[in-house]
Amino acid sequence: MSVFLDSELTEAERTEAAKFRIIPMPLERTVSYGAGTAGGPAAIIEASNELERITVGKEPCKFGVFTEAPVDVSGSLPVIMERLAARTMAAVEAGAIPVTLGGEHSLTYGAVDGVQRALGRKVGILQIDAHADLRVAYQGEKHSHASVMNLLTEEGTRLAQFGIRALCQQEEDLRAARNVFHVDAEELVVGGLMAVDLPEDFPQDVYVSFDVDGLDPSIMPATGTPVPGGLGYYQALRLVEHALKGRRCVGLDVVELAPDGNAAWDFTAAQVVYRLMAACV
Repeated sequence: MSVFLDSELTEAERTEAAKFRIIPMPLERTVSYGAGTAGGPAAIIEASNELERITVGKEPCKFGVFTEAPVDVSGSLPVIMERLAARTMAAVEAGAIPVTLGGEHSLTYGAVDGVQRALGRKVGILQIDAHADLRVAYQGEKHSHASVMNLLTEEGTRLAQFGIRALCQQEEDLRAARNVFHVDAEELVVGGLMAVDLPEDFPQDVYVSFDVDGLDPSIMPATGTPVPGGLGYYQALRLVEHALKGRRCVGLDVVELAPDGNAAWDFTAAQVVYRLMAACV
């Protein structure tokens, strides 16, 4: 089995008692433009072997990193979501932080569902993305990658979005109706913003969902629906790091990598994963 950061971990750091549980989720079911997300988790894990232990002065791997077997993505989407929910729930109940590697963005529903079940309360989702993902049953599928945040906010989960630059009127309306906090890409990029405060009443428990298409295509073209005008690498990470100050990261995912043969993009995604893990400790 492939192991995240395999080249750097000591035996003591790779046990099931680890602080971080890597959950590969090679899901590719509702992609609507470019394909390839099924290969995302394996590409991230392979590239992770080229990472260094230290990032922003921290060593997340010192807290332990255990890589689980990939989630079975056969069968119906509700069944698949339940499989992932069981994994993230078990991780949180064991005192760990689940780190789901995608795979398409629809997986966030199952991941968040499991975290919330384990905690017994709603969390707040911090979303980095080019798209709002608030469409209702996109192309007839309610578990679409384009509908995942609609499902979660419909069930009462709070949402904050950074980097959005492609959305429809339905999504604009739902943002207003469901009190979705957002600062979109143009304001962030043109203004050079690196820090945005979340609302004071935003939950203390935060789940980070990082769609790699939130980054500008000049630094992350290997994704199904690249949109120009995206966030810079450091900008996206610092926005997350600032938002987590005074709050607790209870889970995260990095999704929508569609490997195209250029290892640079796989390495970028792997580095994003590790840097987000650093923000959780």
